[in-house]
Amino acid sequence: MNDTPHLPPATGIGSLPGTDARGRQGGHRQLRGLPHLPELPARGSGADMIGRTAGLLVELYARVEPSGWRIGDRPGRDTRRARSWLGEDLDALEEFTQGYEGFLKVQAVGPWTLAAALELRNGEAALSDPGACRDLAASLAEGLRLHLEEVRRRVPGARLVLQLDEPSLTAVLRGQVRTASGYRTHRAVDRQIVEATLRDVVGVHEGGPVVVHSCAPDVPFALLRRAGVAGISFDFSLLTERDDEAIGEAVEGGTRLFAGVVPGTDGPLSDPAGSVMGVRTLWRRLGLRPGLLPEAVTVTPACGLAGASPGYARSAYAHCVRAARSLADNPE
Repeated sequence: MNDTPHLPPATGIGSLPGTDARGRQGGHRQLRGLPHLPELPARGSGADMIGRTAGLLVELYARVEPSGWRIGDRPGRDTRRARSWLGEDLDALEEFTQGYEGFLKVQAVGPWTLAAALELRNGEAALSDPGACRDLAASLAEGLRLHLEEVRRRVPGARLVLQLDEPSLTAVLRGQVRTASGYRTHRAVDRQIVEATLRDVVGVHEGGPVVVHSCAPDVPFALLRRAGVAGISFDFSLLTERDDEAIGEAVEGGTRLFAGVVPGTDGPLSDPAGSVMGVRTLWRRLGLRPGLLPEAVTVTPACGLAGASPGYARSAYAHCVRAARSLADNPE
């Protein structure tokens, strides 16, 4: 189980608009507390969520096909491009964090979303083959271990937080991931296998906090807690009262909630207190101590900001910081 430190009150999810790594690093420094390594999918294949993580894999490689990313035998142009984009982002990170000490978040796709997205040679998702899922998870774990070492080397004063993006996790558990033909779905994966695989990948960040992010409905809070995560990141607008018991147990068990309350695309922003009104309402409904709010909640956008304008992305981050301050100053 990961130790759960007092993580900062606000952060971003990962993706940002634009193609300039240095511009995005400089632009999101206003996100006080928990800065992160930005992802810039607008640059194209290899900078997207799946491509970036495929570039981290060890002894497994992927290339772009018309249908998506497919596992191949050797590193090709797409793998090299993914690693080049990541190297550029790490260079910019190192440049803008000289002397930095504090939390720093890095993101990668988790093992089950990766298995649902990466194709085998026959065009079906790796999810269709239990052996391929095991190999993929092992390759990802080793790649993440090396990636975390590299970030520590470049930013030696950082306390790293690892975020695993798992938007397909609920679909994997429910057997809702479609086959290549689109006419069927892959069989649901046993919950114990899903949990054990996640626990193995979470364990790579030994002694450090791991957050799992999903902007899909019905996040499996209890399963993720058993897998050892320190925090769970979600789109707050997708919660229903069915989630109340699991959320209450998570908070009481020390799991931090990364509440996505700020829209991920351009639009009017309410006042900061209004953005977290739903969080306060949830707290009252659960009967939780108001003073626990700033200790248990980190405010984030609802999902990544790749589809937003640069100006809105900056405003959204500043808004997250102000909304988190509102929770701390006025927990009632």
